[in-house]
Amino acid sequence: MRILIVGNILKDVYLNLDPRTEDFESDRNGTKWLNLSFDTSEHHFYNRSSNFGGAAVSLEVLSHLGLSATINNSNLHFTNNELTANGPAETYRYIVLADSKPCYFVPTNPKTTIFNAPKETYDYIFIDRSAKLDRTNVNRIIDYLESFPNVKLILYLKNLDDTDLNDLIPFSKLVFLEQSDDKNSSATTQIIPPEMQETGRLITISEHRLSCRDISEPISTDRIDILTHLSAYLTASATILGCFLLGYSIEESLKLARLNVENSKLNSSLTLNELQSLASESTTDDLTLIARSLVLYPKGILAADESGGSIHKKFDQLQIPDTYENRRDYRNIFFTTPSLESYVNGVILFDETAHQFSDNGQNFVNYLTAKRIIPGIKVDQGLEKFKDSIPTNIIPNNDYNPEETWTKGLDGLSGRLHAYYQMGLRFAKWRAAFEIRLDDRNHILTPTETAIITNCNILAEYAKKCQDSGIVPIVEPEVVYDGYYNQDQSALVTSNILDQLFESLQASQVNLKACILKVNMVLAGKQFDTASTPEEIGQTTANVLKSHVPGDLAGIVFLSGGQTPEQATDNLAAIIKHGPFPWPVTFSFARALQDPALFAWQGDNRNIEKAHQAFLDRLIANTVALSTNE
Repeated sequence: MRILIVGNILKDVYLNLDPRTEDFESDRNGTKWLNLSFDTSEHHFYNRSSNFGGAAVSLEVLSHLGLSATINNSNLHFTNNELTANGPAETYRYIVLADSKPCYFVPTNPKTTIFNAPKETYDYIFIDRSAKLDRTNVNRIIDYLESFPNVKLILYLKNLDDTDLNDLIPFSKLVFLEQSDDKNSSATTQIIPPEMQETGRLITISEHRLSCRDISEPISTDRIDILTHLSAYLTASATILGCFLLGYSIEESLKLARLNVENSKLNSSLTLNELQSLASESTTDDLTLIARSLVLYPKGILAADESGGSIHKKFDQLQIPDTYENRRDYRNIFFTTPSLESYVNGVILFDETAHQFSDNGQNFVNYLTAKRIIPGIKVDQGLEKFKDSIPTNIIPNNDYNPEETWTKGLDGLSGRLHAYYQMGLRFAKWRAAFEIRLDDRNHILTPTETAIITNCNILAEYAKKCQDSGIVPIVEPEVVYDGYYNQDQSALVTSNILDQLFESLQASQVNLKACILKVNMVLAGKQFDTASTPEEIGQTTANVLKSHVPGDLAGIVFLSGGQTPEQATDNLAAIIKHGPFPWPVTFSFARALQDPALFAWQGDNRNIEKAHQAFLDRLIANTVALSTNE
């Protein structure tokens, strides 16, 4: 695989000026400017260094990725891990540093890039950011591509105003487009064919983001300490191109490009092995730390992620109007409860809530983060019955019950996860639901093996996508409490689900040290003739988990699953008594924490203090329950 780079080679000369001897003037805003109009024969600088820039950056990055690359019409080569030239550079650019701020001195008219048809055969032509092509040279490239239709064109556009370069878009297999973060995309959609955007052949690069379709990676190109601002763009685009050619996914390519920009030095971008190692270490370390932080004793996780339908039912029973404002006020009660950070490590949000604001004007995500509470997000899109639709490429056979459910939301998940990551959300939750139904002989009819395998495979795919996006996954396979079954049947079903879940997670290479299990307590169904006692629940739940959950899991959190607040707390305390466990164990309740506050509030903000106290009472009770084994 051979790549021909078309662009200008620059010689970047760095001067780190001594501000004590240089002539600066300040404008009325206090910004310092170097006065170049003074008459002097000498400048003082701490040091002087030079470096090859422009197309040389693309050459170095692609070579470090193990690809064969050459710059068209150039004497520059990458050999023995160094850039060497047989003659002078074509263009010089001076970069002056003073008070740690850069100032560029560049030619008024950059040298036109000359394209000469190569005598050797190339697989790709990469017109990189440094290229300055006039009409004549654009025509030469078009003529070459028409003569050699197997050669693929990769195009970097600094903007959409260069009509000559725009003529190359129809020939391009991949286009890099540089634009500001807030730029309207209407011009893009007019000039770049929609099918190119939809198929992942358009990469946009800005100062703060690399994007492709609905996938994006946060990035900072402000690396003047090591890289020039412009070289950061070149490093990013060449890394993405190289990763694409090596078969990496969009997500992986954008991430590796970010790491290369963040860690490269002059004439020293990272090798592929270095990038892979850095990606693995940074993601694993960060995710493991977050996962551990979410289950720190003696705190739990607040599940404030009820969907619109669930909230509507809650409000309806108290005749509270289901409005956007009331839903915000309701969430605001919990997040503004005094000393919340003393009782919870994290909060699971619903998408609407993640975009709402607290009373002080802060976004809820930032508000929680400022209190050292980790914000998370529910990312599944609800349950679908098998009788209504079948998940593609998931069902291993057809022995499912049409009334059983699978969880939607994998389509477009990676893009949503990237967006949530950029908002500051650091963990996610996905729920699968299993109802125990018995036949006339009291044998278990559901969940079927197919429903268990299907939902566990979906949970594993979700978890892997989360970790690839820098987000800790909480996997929630819930055995629904509202049913008619005894405790032994609950234990059997829960055990079977957990066995399949961890088989699916390990098959998908999910890092269990950065994964949390949210699970039901093992108890008889709500409709069963005899309710399980706290002691029975504590003993059986502890036995099931110790026998069916790997020891390297980050932690386990319990759902309340329709139990009363007091019942959930008592059963939590009973489970804790049967520790110690090989993993941290805590709570992640929704209704069992929130319902008392909801009934105290009643939709009237004059009752907020009462609601705060009711919520705080439940938090304290569950914190006490966690300490029952001490």
